[in-house]
Amino acid sequence: MQFKENGYKEANGIKLYYEVFGEGKPLVLIHGGGSDLQFDYSEVIQRMSGQYKLIGIDLQNHGRSAHRDVPETFEQDARDIIAVLDQLNIDRTSFWGFSNGATTVLLLAYLFPGKVEKIIAASGVTKRTGMIDGFFEGMAQATIDHMPQYLKDNFLRLNPDQRKLLNMFEKDSQRMINFKDWDDNMLHSIQSPVLFIAGDSDVMKAEHITEMHRLVAGSRLMILPSGHGSYMMADENGNVDNALIDFTVSQVKKFLNN
Repeated sequence: MQFKENGYKEANGIKLYYEVFGEGKPLVLIHGGGSDLQFDYSEVIQRMSGQYKLIGIDLQNHGRSAHRDVPETFEQDARDIIAVLDQLNIDRTSFWGFSNGATTVLLLAYLFPGKVEKIIAASGVTKRTGMIDGFFEGMAQATIDHMPQYLKDNFLRLNPDQRKLLNMFEKDSQRMINFKDWDDNMLHSIQSPVLFIAGDSDVMKAEHITEMHRLVAGSRLMILPSGHGSYMMADENGNVDNALIDFTVSQVKKFLNN
């Protein structure tokens, strides 16, 4: 899918890359760790750009965007997103975040409630116990050699610099290793409508997604027969379950249009 507009916007001292697809009501797409906007959302963009103005952003240290040498934080990502949207003259919009991107957009709803219409939080996490058993122990031992090859190849295709690849891996890894539990009141205070999505074989436990759903008043919950994200993108082997993605997108559209 060819973008309608693309470029870079200044965001708190660095330049972030963005792409815009389609026309209509805006929906901002926020990718997960180690990824970029197109890798996570190409299937969604194909299915939704005819009805929505989709705005994808490559976050700090990812995709085509610039890098920082300071630790990554979800709050920094949230503030960077708002900085880009302000320059695109988008004052209030809906957000779809995947994985780390879901955690980011939930935090954005907490920090900037006036900027948020609706939230789709797909495979996010707000507590360490929400990850599958052994996740943090494995992350603490991980090196760049443990990063999935398809993610490394994707990064280098967009940004052929091994030092930046290592920076992205280290910053993403340290953010998760040092992840701190959210206070329940942070989710409880979110006033925007939220749709929580996850797979039943996800890296986030289904019971954690359910717990988040119960903390956000009026939120909706959808657990799908899927691994991490294959309900909205190709799986780790590059296989696309078109029927499942069609269903996910149909439910997201229903949520956004109600």
